[in-house]
Amino acid sequence: MQRIVWGRPTSSNVMKVLWLLGELGLPFERIDVGGSFGKTDTPEYRKMNPTGLVPTLQEDDFTLWESNAILRYLAQSNSSAIKLWPTDFHARANIDRWMDAQQTVFNRPMSQVFWGLVRTPADKRDLIAVAAAIEDTTRAWKMIDANLRRHRYIAGPEFTLCDIPWGVHAHRWFNMDYLGLTRPEMPALRSWYDRLCHRPAYRRAVVATPIA
Repeated sequence: MQRIVWGRPTSSNVMKVLWLLGELGLPFERIDVGGSFGKTDTPEYRKMNPTGLVPTLQEDDFTLWESNAILRYLAQSNSSAIKLWPTDFHARANIDRWMDAQQTVFNRPMSQVFWGLVRTPADKRDLIAVAAAIEDTTRAWKMIDANLRRHRYIAGPEFTLCDIPWGVHAHRWFNMDYLGLTRPEMPALRSWYDRLCHRPAYRRAVVATPIA
């Protein structure tokens, strides 16, 4: 099987897929598209992914887009991922809801913080909008922190699939101080992030990638 991930490594959604592939030890090739690389508006790419976004996973003649859908597919199609996405209905539903909450509750404000501080020149930043986004993002992180006070990972005592969508953003959250980001202390969240940093696949896919 030829497995290709289409997407630039600095995309948080691409990081999700690269991280899981690393956790599972699956071989793959990655092709730079999106952002400064462009190529997502070409007819060839749009045929694979009509949204024009990244990532896209290609396995021979099969293609799949939407990062969380790709995570679930990889977990379901590889027996080594059984602990990351268990077959028990309740355990899987618990993991799924936290994965989806990253998209519905967290993604918009965190994207505003990231774009407002990292990808906008200092003289063009809307600091009022950024401050409001930081407040909303903090509220979402406090929800995760409260959950992590009860157990080591988001869905329970073990690392699972739902730690990945939140974990790619945790690295950015804890490493944007140089841009003026201030955060309230959330010890459980910080400890969880520190545990993630001990995972080789996380270090390769997330920590080693410049915040840009």
